[in-house]
Amino acid sequence: MSAKLAARRPVKDALERSVPHKRDAAATRQRILQAACKAFAVEGFTGARIDQIAKAAEANVQMIYRYFGGKEDLYLAALEATYAGVRSLERELDLGALEPAAGMRRLVEFTFDYLRDNPEFVAIVRNENVIGGRFVRQLPMVSDTTYPLVEAISDLLRRGCEAGVFKAKTDAMNLYVTILSLCITHLAQKDTLSVMFGLDLSDKEWLKERREQVICVVLSFLTAPYGAGIK
Repeated sequence: MSAKLAARRPVKDALERSVPHKRDAAATRQRILQAACKAFAVEGFTGARIDQIAKAAEANVQMIYRYFGGKEDLYLAALEATYAGVRSLERELDLGALEPAAGMRRLVEFTFDYLRDNPEFVAIVRNENVIGGRFVRQLPMVSDTTYPLVEAISDLLRRGCEAGVFKAKTDAMNLYVTILSLCITHLAQKDTLSVMFGLDLSDKEWLKERREQVICVVLSFLTAPYGAGIK
């Protein structure tokens, strides 16, 4: 082996070793983040414990401090990932390419299905509200990433009104709050409502009927003539 090649070999070996190391580090960080999201959803910020998160992630406490800096920073990262996930999927809906009524139906369907299928999202947002939005206020991305959704809903409303399809006079933010309310109340209050009405609100058939009713309520509000006077 030439002296030149021998000199380059340690560098090559180091680079080859660094690639799996980077992959392992990224995988470990992701496992910690996933375990943290679940723990904070179940236990809230106060109840979740760093050692339990580390154990669930098959990592150690030192790794959590290395990658995230501490419990508050880990919670902020989990909260940010929670919102980033749903916002990313909402962008994929491509509402601007759909006719107004079809786009609105797609938005309601997605919102209902996402909340139904992601109980950790519902739980972590509920827990954050319990502590007065203490941490979400520290994340500019939450409002920044919501703007495109509001703009997309505004575009649907504008095009729908111009085409004579939508009659209601409402703004995008108010409408989205209505959609969220219709899609989340039966989940956030599932246990108490199930007792009140003597039925299981997690039943698949009941959720199927609820889904159709939510879609009907939103579209009826937007298209019914009596909605024209609502401002």
